[in-house]
Order: sequence, then structure tokens, then C-alpha cells
Amino acid sequence: MVFQLPLVWVLPNWLTLLIAVIDLVIRVAVVGIIPGNRRPTTAMAWLLAIFFVPTVGLLLFLMFGNFRLSRKRREQQRDIDVRVRALVAQTDDDDAAFPGAEWLHSAAQLNRQLGSLPMVDGNSVRLISDYEEALADMTEAVRGAKRFVNAEFYIMSSDDVTNDFFTALEDAAARGVEVRLLYDHIGTARIHGYRGLLRRLRASKIMWRRMLPLLPVLGQWRRPDLRNHRKILVVDGEVAFTGSLNLIERSYRNPRHRRTGRKWVELMAHIEGPAVTTLNVVFATDWLGETGQLLGEQMEPPAPVGDELAQVVPSGPAFANENNLRLFNTLIYSAQHRLSICSPYFVPDDSLLYAVTTAAQRGVDVELFVSEQGDQFLVHHAQQSYYEVLLAAGVKIYRYPKPYVLHAKHFTVDDDVAVLGSSNMDMRSFSLNMEVSLMLPGAGIVAQMRQVEDQYRAVSVPLELDAWRRRSILSRYVDNVARLTATVQ
Repeated sequence: MVFQLPLVWVLPNWLTLLIAVIDLVIRVAVVGIIPGNRRPTTAMAWLLAIFFVPTVGLLLFLMFGNFRLSRKRREQQRDIDVRVRALVAQTDDDDAAFPGAEWLHSAAQLNRQLGSLPMVDGNSVRLISDYEEALADMTEAVRGAKRFVNAEFYIMSSDDVTNDFFTALEDAAARGVEVRLLYDHIGTARIHGYRGLLRRLRASKIMWRRMLPLLPVLGQWRRPDLRNHRKILVVDGEVAFTGSLNLIERSYRNPRHRRTGRKWVELMAHIEGPAVTTLNVVFATDWLGETGQLLGEQMEPPAPVGDELAQVVPSGPAFANENNLRLFNTLIYSAQHRLSICSPYFVPDDSLLYAVTTAAQRGVDVELFVSEQGDQFLVHHAQQSYYEVLLAAGVKIYRYPKPYVLHAKHFTVDDDVAVLGSSNMDMRSFSLNMEVSLMLPGAGIVAQMRQVEDQYRAVSVPLELDAWRRRSILSRYVDNVARLTATVQ
């Protein structure tokens, strides 16, 4: 029997040359295109991907390389900014009038320049660290609604824990209250029971929309990993809530989480006063983006009800700048005595890492609260890759015990200012997610936050540098590999 070798298909010389020329042109082009308006580390990660696996790397870049929203959404954001600035120009300049350190005035001016929203006085702010209490408080506010309810959350679920809240929304809509509801499409669609939620919403009189919908069949397409991560509830323009909590039971309807006892730990703020209107501006902007409808009639600020100052800071790919990152760095560099940070996903860029470690090195008492065990493998290991440099700089790291996930997002600077909201301290929250933060100057609100920090510290285990350096080679390797994924944005 004679065996014949398979024919080897050889490309014609002209086609081989053409492919080589196209490959060279693409490589030369991306070197000059990809670094534009990107961090050098991010650009280098994309370039390495394209040079080592050209076809896959280029395809991924075309899908994920642009982190800005559509031109229409960016134009809408600019239009809203112009309207807000015009409205604010008719009022007193609260940014210049409020008491406090000079650097706080500078931070307030920065926020106003980036996000257009002013510092407003006359607010009452109460922090809620209990998960069920926060949901019950929001439900009670909706039950008392007379004119409108605006709800916007990254994740929503109709379950045993949130049923009362959704019933309150349905009842309010049935009695004639204008109830608007927004949820992130991908963030919510991946939760067990999503179809049941849709059936419930469709059967109600609630006006609801998906945020950043990804429905190519309907012509709704964008970068697949952009998210609207905000959490906002506004009732009648008189009371509002914001923070880290999603509308879902504490184990996120995940059987594995329930078996291990994993539950989320959150922090929300109950707000009354003029800051409610500035939070509603953020909701109205997102509603405009998804529906094309303006809610200008809702923007009349309520009467002052307290003595707390507050400034709302929206951020995300609709803005030209990373508003949250710029604010965080400004406040951290201003710290003189104490800096307490709580972030479930602490994967900083170089600027934030330098700000935190420099604060510790110049004598500021810096502490960082994180979870002992994260809910996202790559993010948790990427976060751990920063622990050694933080500990070496003098940062105290406290790990909240598993199986709980410390999901609250906030920090305090000295006795001067507290910040809380939906934003993590990672590059996703700085560049890819639409977030909302609340800056709260004043010793009173800082004292409230200190009580929350004390609760965390009482149950957390401090991480020691020597012990961390003795972790296994495999653990160190996994951390370092995961760290590489943080730069591809």
C-alpha cells in the first residue's frame, strides 16, 4: 500500500505579500491609534494583545476598546450640564459660602466644574448600615408617595426580600403616582428570576426601561461591558436614597451563596433637603438617555430641613473626565490626620495608588477595609496584588470575615468630609461604569461614618505584612496574573 502525503496548500506569492503588507500596516497604525486618550498601561496591554494574537486581539479591541457612550448620549449629557449650570447661575454661590477648610472649597469647585452640580446646604442625612432596614425605609417612603417615584438601581430582583418594595411601587402607580424605574440591562438580566421580574413590571402601571440595553436585533448596540452602576431612589422630590445597595436579597439569589452563608454588607444614605433635587437631576439625565423624555417639572428644590452640606458627583463614560477618580485623589491628598477607606473592589490605577500610599508615608493614619473573600475571582486576586505595597507604605488593611461580602463604598478624610455612593475604587468604576457619589462635608456626618467604620473594625482581622509575604508562590502568581486584567479598558 502506498501512502500519499496530503496536499499542502501554498498561497500565491502575491497574496502572501499582500497579507504581510496588511499585517504591517495594521501594526504600525495601532501603535499610533491605541495610545490616544488612554493610560500608557492600558494602551500597552491592548498593543501586546494585538501583536501576539493579531486577529483575536484586534477583534476584542474593536468590541471593548472604546469606553465612551454613543455620541448622542454624550451630547445629551453636555446639554444637561448646560441647563444645570444656567439654573445654578440664578442661585447663590453655595460653593463659596459654606464653612470648612480651604481645600474643601477647592474640591467642591472641582466637582462643580466636572459634574455641574453645586454644593447645597440645608440637608438632613442619615446613614443606614442594616440591609433590611434600608429596604424597609425605602419601601415606607414609596408608600407615602403623592406625585412621583424615580428608582434607578444596577440590579433588581423580585424576591421574598424585595417583594414589599415592588408592591409599594405597583400600588403607587395604580393610585396615579408617576412611577419610573430604571435598571441596568446586563446587570439585572443575569440574575436568576429575571423573566419573573419582567412579567411583574409588564403587568403593572410602572414606567420602566432598561439602562444601556444590549439588544442588537432592535439596533441597540454598544460596548458590551459598559454598565450603569448607580443606585438612586427619589420620592416626590423630598426624600432620596443612594449608596451601595441593589434591590435584591442579600445572597443575590445564588444557591451557592446561600449554602455557604455568603451575604452582602451595604451602606445607604437617607437624604432630605435640596440634595434630593441634585440626585434627581442624575436620574433625569439617565431617563432622558433611555427615553428621550425630559423631567424638568420635577426640579424644584424642597425647603431646607437640616444643616448638612451635600454635593452630588455623577461620573461615567458620558463625561470627558473621570470625575470620581479626580475627586477621590483630591480629597486623599488633602488628608492630614486620618483616612479611612472601604471598597469591595480596590484595584487602583497608579494615581490612586500613589495618593493612598503617599498619605500613609507622610504620616496620615490610613486604613483600608476589604473583604477576606471576594465574590469575583479575578477582581479579588487583582486586588490582593496591591496589598504588599500598601502594607509596606504603612496602610492598615482590615479584612471583613468571610462568608460576608463587604460591598459598601465610602471613605472619610480627617473629621472634615465623608464620601459614599455606588463607586468602587477600581478602573472599571472610574472609566466604564456610570456612577454617582455623594460628598458630605462636616463633622456630624463624619461621626456617623466613624460608627460604621468602628463596626467593621470590630469584626475584621488586620493583615500583617510579614504574614502576607509568606503566602504561597501559587497565590502570588495568581494575584499577579489577575492584575494584568485590570489594565485592559
